[in-house]
Amino acid sequence: MRSARSITAKKIKGLEVIQIIRRFVFFSVVFITATFSVTAQDNSPYSRYGIGTLSPSTNIFNRGMGSIVAAYNDPLTVNFNNPASYAAFKTYLEQKSKKATSGRVILDAGLNFGSRTLREGSGADKYTSSDAYFSYIQVGIPLRQNWGLSFGIRPVSRIYYRISQRELLKDPVTQQPIDSALTEYRGEGGAFLPSIGTGFAIKNLSIGVNAGFLFGRKDYSTKRSLFNDSTVYQNANFESKTYFSGLYYSAGVQYKINLDKLTTLSLGVYGNLQQKVKAKQDVIRETFISNTTSGDVTLDSVDAQKNVRGNITYPAQYSAGFVVEKQPTLKTAGWLVGVDLIQTKWNDYRFYNETDEVKDNWEVRVGAQLRPVSSRNYFSNVSYRIGFFTGPDYININDKKLNQTGVTFGLGLPLANYSRLTGQFTLINLAFEYVKRGNNTNPVKENLFRISVGLNLSDVWFGKRKYD
Repeated sequence: MRSARSITAKKIKGLEVIQIIRRFVFFSVVFITATFSVTAQDNSPYSRYGIGTLSPSTNIFNRGMGSIVAAYNDPLTVNFNNPASYAAFKTYLEQKSKKATSGRVILDAGLNFGSRTLREGSGADKYTSSDAYFSYIQVGIPLRQNWGLSFGIRPVSRIYYRISQRELLKDPVTQQPIDSALTEYRGEGGAFLPSIGTGFAIKNLSIGVNAGFLFGRKDYSTKRSLFNDSTVYQNANFESKTYFSGLYYSAGVQYKINLDKLTTLSLGVYGNLQQKVKAKQDVIRETFISNTTSGDVTLDSVDAQKNVRGNITYPAQYSAGFVVEKQPTLKTAGWLVGVDLIQTKWNDYRFYNETDEVKDNWEVRVGAQLRPVSSRNYFSNVSYRIGFFTGPDYININDKKLNQTGVTFGLGLPLANYSRLTGQFTLINLAFEYVKRGNNTNPVKENLFRISVGLNLSDVWFGKRKYD
């Protein structure tokens, strides 16, 4: 017969797994609700192209360091870009048997708050919009020593724009004004990626894979109204709604070299191959009237095509980088510097076999972190981060590159709730980003200031309980 101690330990582990799932579901509901309930909406005309404006693709910890992730790993952070980093999740060994008896489980979640300013070329007129949406929710679990698992969800892109154009229509022969026209261009949607992955290490080499389900929608409409003193015209609407979903895979490798007792050099690569995602589309051509109480009401459906099947080709992406890190001691500060190089093959992007105004692009990221000598002063226990990134955007309109450059600053703020008894530890990560997109040669320039807040909860779970 099994001992009561063994049965009790298994029950405790089962309760801890349920607790992980409950926390994950709770934060998922909170952050996804926050994404769709904000009153202020971001407005970017460039979100019309490709799969939309790309959301920040890294965790907030690394975002303060210019988003260097290829070679980075940490037992208190979920680096979901390179799944090889999951092997670094912390386990605790029993002194006699050297077997893992417990592990530090991580719940990592974040929110983004942004303000975007649009300018047309060198003109003085500007338009500002703001937004708030969830950045990611991720759970990291050490399965065994040098073997970890992670799952979560994050936004990949966002589509939201409102553009109004007023014009005076003229007779093509006499060039006399005949009608006024109002055209409204609208777009909504975006893509999300829930995923699960695992990573393991063999000595200094770590290998990992992620599998996810990429899904989203693209809802584009063009509404046109004509105004004339003697003739009444019906408003017209041309709209296409596309829903897409499909499996998504990525993989990564990391290798660590010990330079001395405190300093390491880590090398990393990760990426994904070109992948096809299934889609279905509704195309609508209709006339409508606008009502103050019920909104736009369809008068006549001129043409409608339902469930038109097709594919979206998502491009391959490859990233490589290195990180040099020195661990802090009681008398010396710790530091980290790193560089990433990223290339994405957007020339291969296809939407129902059609190309778009997108081009292959690359990006260079540089980042650093300082961890001062720890003392009773709280700010000596804060991690300070800085970074920089630059490269052409993947959107390319009329063969004019949309250059993008950004600077970042970050803080890692530990909360005073660490308990030796329970092993709980909480870290708040802040990232401040200023991004310039485009210049006077582009139709529209964008300046973005974003504040990201990450909540990193960790706890020692799955430990064996001892009873007297």
